[in-house]
Amino acid sequence: MNPGTSGLERGLAVLQALAGAESSSRGGLGVVRLAELVGSDKSQISRTLVTLAEHGLVERDPDTLSYRIGWQVFALAARAGEPRLLAAAPRLLRELVHQLGESAHLSVRQGASVLTLLSESPASAIHAPGLVGVLTPLANTSAGRALAFDLADDELAALGLGATADRIAEARALGYAVVREEFEPGLVAAAAPVRDSSRRVVAAVNVSAPAFRFAHRLDEAAAAVVAAAAELSAELGAPRQSAA
Repeated sequence: MNPGTSGLERGLAVLQALAGAESSSRGGLGVVRLAELVGSDKSQISRTLVTLAEHGLVERDPDTLSYRIGWQVFALAARAGEPRLLAAAPRLLRELVHQLGESAHLSVRQGASVLTLLSESPASAIHAPGLVGVLTPLANTSAGRALAFDLADDELAALGLGATADRIAEARALGYAVVREEFEPGLVAAAAPVRDSSRRVVAAVNVSAPAFRFAHRLDEAAAAVVAAAAELSAELGAPRQSAA
């Protein structure tokens, strides 16, 4: 990073690093690694992190001393989103959890990644993790494929998704995406897109669960997420599609 870089630019670079794949996979990053990624002195990064933490934009794990994105970032993202979507989604996610007994999520697309905004989990000790705030890939997640329904082949290729274009096309034809242990061994999921009044995909609803318990129920999960996504779409003014 240029020596003349402003504190604001340094702060944004730190947040981008903490939102990246390395941070997500490791559960956060320490000051030394952040300094390497951002290209700044460790003392500058430390001061930046203190400021960001004061405003709730980052938080420090007391055990590992690593930093991760703070809840205030997600709160800001939520307030910037479609209010009707965020108001209606929690109830529908809870209904999915009640109906299926597995974790349910609301996600949006960020470039070639999926950002989970909301999660609801069952009481079961063994369930799919809540991924609020974590960036996951579009290519091998059910939510990612549902979020990519509107993207043309050249757009998919630009995002590095050319290899999964056929699978996305198949999912689009069905109206939902199902993934069996592609994102993580032992995890299965089903997702459907949420559309706004112009029929543009703005979010995805998905259910994820351990394969040993739920692989045989993916058809049921697909129908459930399609219904939930349709209800959320209606909240946003999307016209309901008549049954074929």
